Amino acid sequence: MLRVENISKRYGSFELNDITFQVEKGDYFMLLGPSGAGKSIILEIIAGLIKPDNGGVFIDDVDITRLAIGNRSVGLVFQDLAIFPHLSVYENIAFPLKRKGMKGQNLKSRVNVLAEEFSITHLIKRNTQNLSGGELQRVALARTLALEPKVLLLDEPLSSIDVQLRASLKSLLRSINREGQTIIHVTHDYDEAISLGSQVAVVNSGRIVQTGTPVDVFRNPASEFVANFSGIKNFFKGTISDSSEHDLRCFITNGISIWLYADDNSGDGYVSFPENSVSIALENPHTSAINTFQGVIVDIFQQKHGFEIWVDIGIRVAALVTWESVEKLGLKTEKKVWVSVKANAVRFIPIA
Repeated sequence: MLRVENISKRYGSFELNDITFQVEKGDYFMLLGPSGAGKSIILEIIAGLIKPDNGGVFIDDVDITRLAIGNRSVGLVFQDLAIFPHLSVYENIAFPLKRKGMKGQNLKSRVNVLAEEFSITHLIKRNTQNLSGGELQRVALARTLALEPKVLLLDEPLSSIDVQLRASLKSLLRSINREGQTIIHVTHDYDEAISLGSQVAVVNSGRIVQTGTPVDVFRNPASEFVANFSGIKNFFKGTISDSSEHDLRCFITNGISIWLYADDNSGDGYVSFPENSVSIALENPHTSAINTFQGVIVDIFQQKHGFEIWVDIGIRVAALVTWESVEKLGLKTEKKVWVSVKANAVRFIPIA
């Protein structure tokens, strides 16, 4: 549906390099990365605000690389929303429709339908200067979708919204997407990517470093950068050996052997495993988990749904533990414990 092929763009010392990806109709596609990675530049190239040095942008196999933004069938919601402060909510939504020649009852009917869809009918006569951030976001979305663009482009749409309002706006964006609207959404927040995206492209230093579903990307990060950026705690560099036991391979990191299922016979790389796959016990559990180590608790952090426990076993391993388990086991810093990780929870990532 939308293809970005080999896009490059240089800005001083920064370079967007060989950006290539495809967005299918109805996808919710996230461009995820830290500030300065080049995400917004990619979005503005798709919108037509910036011309690339090389490469092309295609919608339904039509080359739109050199077309003006008004001829691309895309709608862009800026991070600052770009609401017209001197116009009412009604006039803001009506603005693009009037420019396309719509007027009279057709115009009024279309604006009212959009206002109802975005739950802002009660604000229709209000001046936009008196609206909250969440209300302004809804006005901006209604105005942008008035012309029914094939692709909706969102630049950090939730960054300026209060925490209490984000859930309702996420629900609204999901609803728009479920109705068939293709969306490309720029963010630096991987929680947004997980909760909204059907596909994710991770951007770093002007390059796309990994693409896939949120589950694929965050469970199987392709690089140390992706793992660190997505908040994966248990990520270690080392070497996988040709040692085999029970169809498992042995990965060595800082002298610690971690057993896992892997096709690779040998080589350098990384292993990762989620915090919730790590079990903690006061005695050697003698379970089926071949990866069982004794260590010392070096730190405890309270989290929303429990505690993050860091145990030094020669490497520092993070576990997510319930409040009840912390109290029952008497977990605290400097306490000796056993940690276990099942081999099927460990992923190996070879160094390319």
